[in-house]
Amino acid sequence: MTENPSNPRSIDINRIVQMIPHRYPFLLIDRVSDIVPDESAVGLKNVTMNEPFFQGHFPSRPIMPGVLIIECMAQTAAVLVVETLGASAEGKLVYFMSVEEARFRKPVIPGDQLKIHVKKERSRGNVWKFSGQAKVDDQLMAEATYTAMIVDN
Repeated sequence: MTENPSNPRSIDINRIVQMIPHRYPFLLIDRVSDIVPDESAVGLKNVTMNEPFFQGHFPSRPIMPGVLIIECMAQTAAVLVVETLGASAEGKLVYFMSVEEARFRKPVIPGDQLKIHVKKERSRGNVWKFSGQAKVDDQLMAEATYTAMIVDN
Protein backbone atom coordinates (compact mmCIF):
# COMPACT_ATOMS: atom_id res chain seq x y z
CA MET A 1 0.00 0.00 0.00
CA THR A 2 1.23 3.46 -0.77
CA GLU A 3 0.63 6.50 1.37
CA ASN A 4 0.35 10.11 0.26
CA PRO A 5 -1.41 13.11 1.80
CA SER A 6 -4.02 13.55 -0.93
CA ASN A 7 -4.98 9.86 -0.94
CA PRO A 8 -4.00 8.13 2.30
CA ARG A 9 -5.05 4.59 1.29
CA SER A 10 -4.11 3.59 -2.24
CA ILE A 11 -3.08 0.20 -3.64
CA ASP A 12 -1.00 0.01 -6.82
CA ILE A 13 -0.95 -2.73 -9.46
CA ASN A 14 1.99 -4.57 -7.85
CA ARG A 15 0.03 -5.00 -4.64
CA ILE A 16 -3.22 -5.82 -6.48
CA VAL A 17 -1.59 -8.89 -8.10
CA GLN A 18 -0.61 -10.10 -4.63
CA MET A 19 -4.16 -9.65 -3.36
CA ILE A 20 -6.32 -11.15 -6.11
CA PRO A 21 -5.60 -14.05 -8.51
CA HIS A 22 -6.59 -12.30 -11.78
CA ARG A 23 -3.92 -11.94 -14.47
CA TYR A 24 -3.59 -10.54 -18.00
CA PRO A 25 -5.73 -10.30 -20.01
CA PHE A 26 -8.38 -10.45 -17.30
CA LEU A 27 -6.82 -8.27 -14.61
CA LEU A 28 -8.76 -5.13 -15.43
CA ILE A 29 -8.11 -2.64 -12.63
CA ASP A 30 -4.92 -0.58 -12.40
CA ARG A 31 -5.22 0.92 -8.92
CA VAL A 32 -7.56 0.99 -5.92
CA SER A 33 -7.81 4.14 -3.82
CA ASP A 34 -9.95 5.83 -1.18
CA ILE A 35 -10.15 2.54 0.70
CA VAL A 36 -12.24 2.44 3.83
CA PRO A 37 -11.92 -1.17 5.07
CA ASP A 38 -15.26 -2.97 5.43
CA GLU A 39 -17.03 -0.06 3.71
CA SER A 40 -15.91 1.22 0.30
CA ALA A 41 -13.17 1.72 -2.29
CA VAL A 42 -12.59 3.29 -5.69
CA GLY A 43 -11.01 1.25 -8.48
CA LEU A 44 -9.26 2.82 -11.44
CA LYS A 45 -9.22 1.41 -14.97
CA ASN A 46 -7.34 3.28 -17.68
CA VAL A 47 -9.10 2.21 -20.87
CA THR A 48 -6.73 2.05 -23.85
CA MET A 49 -7.10 1.01 -27.47
CA ASN A 50 -4.65 -1.82 -26.71
CA GLU A 51 -7.29 -3.78 -24.76
CA PRO A 52 -7.73 -7.22 -26.36
CA PHE A 53 -11.54 -6.99 -26.31
CA PHE A 54 -11.56 -4.00 -28.67
CA GLN A 55 -10.45 -6.27 -31.55
CA GLY A 56 -13.97 -7.66 -31.67
CA HIS A 57 -16.13 -5.17 -29.72
CA PHE A 58 -16.40 -3.34 -32.10
CA PRO A 59 -13.55 -2.77 -34.57
CA SER A 60 -15.23 0.23 -36.23
CA ARG A 61 -16.45 1.76 -32.93
CA PRO A 62 -14.61 0.36 -29.90
CA ILE A 63 -16.81 0.13 -26.81
CA MET A 64 -15.86 -1.57 -23.54
CA PRO A 65 -18.25 -4.50 -22.97
CA GLY A 66 -20.67 -3.91 -20.12
CA VAL A 67 -19.88 -7.26 -18.53
CA LEU A 68 -16.23 -6.18 -18.23
CA ILE A 69 -17.29 -2.97 -16.49
CA ILE A 70 -19.16 -5.17 -14.00
CA GLU A 71 -16.00 -7.31 -13.70
CA CYS A 72 -14.03 -4.15 -12.83
CA MET A 73 -16.55 -3.59 -10.03
CA ALA A 74 -16.04 -7.16 -8.81
CA GLN A 75 -12.24 -6.88 -8.86
CA THR A 76 -12.38 -3.60 -6.94
CA ALA A 77 -14.68 -5.25 -4.40
CA ALA A 78 -12.30 -8.23 -4.13
CA VAL A 79 -9.43 -5.90 -3.23
CA LEU A 80 -11.68 -4.25 -0.63
CA VAL A 81 -12.51 -7.67 0.84
CA VAL A 82 -8.84 -8.66 1.08
CA GLU A 83 -7.94 -5.29 2.60
CA THR A 84 -10.75 -5.81 5.14
CA LEU A 85 -9.98 -9.44 6.02
CA GLY A 86 -6.19 -9.19 5.90
CA ALA A 87 -3.42 -11.42 4.58
CA SER A 88 -5.36 -14.65 5.18
CA ALA A 89 -7.71 -13.66 2.33
CA GLU A 90 -4.98 -12.91 -0.24
CA GLY A 91 -5.28 -14.94 -3.42
CA LYS A 92 -8.71 -16.36 -2.57
CA LEU A 93 -11.23 -16.57 -5.37
CA VAL A 94 -14.29 -14.36 -5.52
CA TYR A 95 -17.22 -15.92 -7.37
CA PHE A 96 -20.21 -13.94 -8.59
CA MET A 97 -23.45 -15.28 -7.14
CA SER A 98 -25.76 -12.68 -8.63
CA VAL A 99 -25.78 -9.41 -10.52
CA GLU A 100 -28.88 -7.29 -10.05
CA GLU A 101 -30.11 -3.98 -11.33
CA ALA A 102 -27.28 -3.59 -13.85
CA ARG A 103 -27.72 -0.45 -15.90
CA PHE A 104 -25.46 0.79 -18.67
CA ARG A 105 -25.90 4.52 -19.18
CA LYS A 106 -23.17 5.56 -21.65
CA PRO A 107 -20.47 3.75 -23.61
CA VAL A 108 -16.94 3.53 -22.24
CA ILE A 109 -14.38 4.09 -25.00
CA PRO A 110 -10.58 4.14 -25.41
CA GLY A 111 -9.04 7.11 -23.63
CA ASP A 112 -11.56 7.05 -20.78
CA GLN A 113 -10.42 6.74 -17.20
CA LEU A 114 -13.02 4.62 -15.46
CA LYS A 115 -13.49 5.15 -11.74
CA ILE A 116 -15.31 2.30 -10.09
CA HIS A 117 -16.98 3.24 -6.81
CA VAL A 118 -17.92 0.18 -4.74
CA LYS A 119 -19.74 0.13 -1.44
CA LYS A 120 -20.29 -2.88 0.78
CA GLU A 121 -23.99 -3.28 1.46
CA ARG A 122 -23.62 -6.24 3.82
CA SER A 123 -21.69 -9.42 4.50
CA ARG A 124 -22.53 -12.67 6.19
CA GLY A 125 -19.82 -15.29 6.47
CA ASN A 126 -18.12 -15.60 3.11
CA VAL A 127 -20.95 -13.91 1.16
CA TRP A 128 -20.69 -10.18 0.45
CA LYS A 129 -23.13 -7.84 -1.28
CA PHE A 130 -21.97 -4.64 -2.99
CA SER A 131 -23.32 -1.74 -4.97
CA GLY A 132 -21.12 -0.29 -7.67
CA GLN A 133 -21.01 2.71 -9.94
CA ALA A 134 -18.62 3.22 -12.86
CA LYS A 135 -17.94 6.85 -13.74
CA VAL A 136 -15.91 8.82 -16.28
CA ASP A 137 -15.30 12.45 -15.31
CA ASP A 138 -18.04 12.17 -12.65
CA GLN A 139 -20.54 11.00 -15.30
CA LEU A 140 -22.33 7.76 -14.45
CA MET A 141 -21.58 5.15 -17.12
CA ALA A 142 -22.85 1.96 -15.42
CA GLU A 143 -24.17 0.73 -12.09
CA ALA A 144 -25.07 -2.58 -10.50
CA THR A 145 -25.72 -4.41 -7.28
CA TYR A 146 -23.98 -7.76 -6.99
CA THR A 147 -23.29 -10.59 -4.57
CA ALA A 148 -20.07 -12.55 -4.37
CA MET A 149 -18.74 -15.51 -2.42
CA ILE A 150 -15.14 -15.63 -1.21
CA VAL A 151 -13.68 -19.17 -1.42
CA ASP A 152 -10.35 -20.94 -1.07
CA ASN A 153 -8.83 -21.74 -4.44
